Amino acid sequence: MKTVKMSIDPENPASLPEGRVDFNRLNVTTERDIAAQQHMDEANAMLDAAKFARRVRARLGLSQVEFSQRIEVSLETIRNWEQGKRCPTGAAKALLKILDKAPEAALAALAALE
Repeated sequence: MKTVKMSIDPENPASLPEGRVDFNRLNVTTERDIAAQQHMDEANAMLDAAKFARRVRARLGLSQVEFSQRIEVSLETIRNWEQGKRCPTGAAKALLKILDKAPEAALAALAALE
């Protein structure tokens, strides 16, 4: 993939690539509009995380109870992830990614720790 560096001057609309900025829309956007969009983005991210957690568990063919026992996370936490009430973070997020990419190795490593 080719990388192209470019400089733009926000004060000079002519320096912006054509079709990239709708100045009329930008000028009428309020702080309230920005906050609403931010809220929608965060809600969508939560749904994406919920779908990912649910998909990982389903691919392993485990129930929520079995999954919580295998990865040593409370059942309530698994339910919160899958319902989009909470997002897995840190080590839990990394573990889900590993379970998604290399499920056999991840489950074997977890079993060896018991």
